[in-house]
Amino acid sequence: MVLVDTSVWIEMHRRDGSADVKLGLQGLLDAYEATICGPVEMEFLGGARPQERERLQAWCNILPYLRNDQTLWRKTALNFSLLRAKGVHSPWNDVLIATLGKEAKCRIYACDKHFELMAPILNLALYKPGYLGMYLDDTESF
Repeated sequence: MVLVDTSVWIEMHRRDGSADVKLGLQGLLDAYEATICGPVEMEFLGGARPQERERLQAWCNILPYLRNDQTLWRKTALNFSLLRAKGVHSPWNDVLIATLGKEAKCRIYACDKHFELMAPILNLALYKPGYLGMYLDDTESF
């Protein structure tokens, strides 16, 4: 599975969004490999226009959902602290999404620079789509 970050969902729904990102997300959806989590859903739906919210909620309703608990929040706090000690200042919600993806052994698909900065420090597996957005199975990351 691949945890799709809010940055990709936003890019997908922008009229002038990146074609490469749109194809990459479509490839994940076609392969039934995309997953979502609470922080992504909150960011995505929270920023949606009221007239679009119901349609966008339908996307969230059909995707596998990564749940979390208090343990995950504590791991996120440790990761946040580790990142800051290494000079990486990522928003807490991106650190939460990264931690959730790592704990679920998911690659993360994002077009947000914070994930590239966090990846080497937190040992994150980032997803890069294949040719024309085709899904690339890379289970050897773990």
